[in-house]
Amino acid sequence: MFFRKVVPGSVSRLTIVDHRESYGRHILQKAIKNKQIMNCVDIGCGDGSDLSIISAHNVHAKLYGIDFGDWNAQKLKKLNIIPLYANIEIEKLPFDDNSIDFIIANQVIEHTKEIFWINHEIFRCLKVGGFLYLGVPNILSFHNRILMAAGHHPTQNKLTSAHVRTFSKKDVYGFYKNIGAGFCKIDGFWGSQFYPFPKRIARMLSFLMPTFSFSIFFLIRKTAEYHKEFIEWPEKAHLETNYFIG
Repeated sequence: MFFRKVVPGSVSRLTIVDHRESYGRHILQKAIKNKQIMNCVDIGCGDGSDLSIISAHNVHAKLYGIDFGDWNAQKLKKLNIIPLYANIEIEKLPFDDNSIDFIIANQVIEHTKEIFWINHEIFRCLKVGGFLYLGVPNILSFHNRILMAAGHHPTQNKLTSAHVRTFSKKDVYGFYKNIGAGFCKIDGFWGSQFYPFPKRIARMLSFLMPTFSFSIFFLIRKTAEYHKEFIEWPEKAHLETNYFIG
């Protein structure tokens, strides 16, 4: 069977794909190649899978895993990851300004409204020369384009699901260019997972056509000092939404 019965909006119904590909762990290994990382923060760290990749390539790196609950605390500690807890939409990250080499936000930002506050905290904490590794679902993936052309809603952002934001390559590039041109630059872009194909075919298609992939990944470098540009943007752009800005 190609489909399984699931709670609507919870997980994919497809049985022939490797759902681990949506997290792009092989992409993270490419992104950190030849990078010296002394400390790393994973926002929405889950079971520590992404931080384990950092540790394998940077054995002396200090690792911090942030989540909003402690259900993975013991597992993280066994991996030498320091578990921390925060509501990233309204709380400061527990780090000094310009103190972190590498921050991961993989498959978490789509769950949030407060995109400006979260990025403010990320770029406040990053060192100049440090990196944000961002992974998000792609609203313009191959299967979503077909679904929408046929009059169906994209799978990643149904009202019954946990996702509240949508992303695409051009929109993410525009976000960081419009707000962050003076202090950040996107150094890398990749795609992973290609519905409805199995892993081997999905990897080939994602390599050839990353903008059609289910998940898209960005490596964003902090190039200069950050001066609160993200939390100033809602007022500057006259956004008529009650964004949290501290």
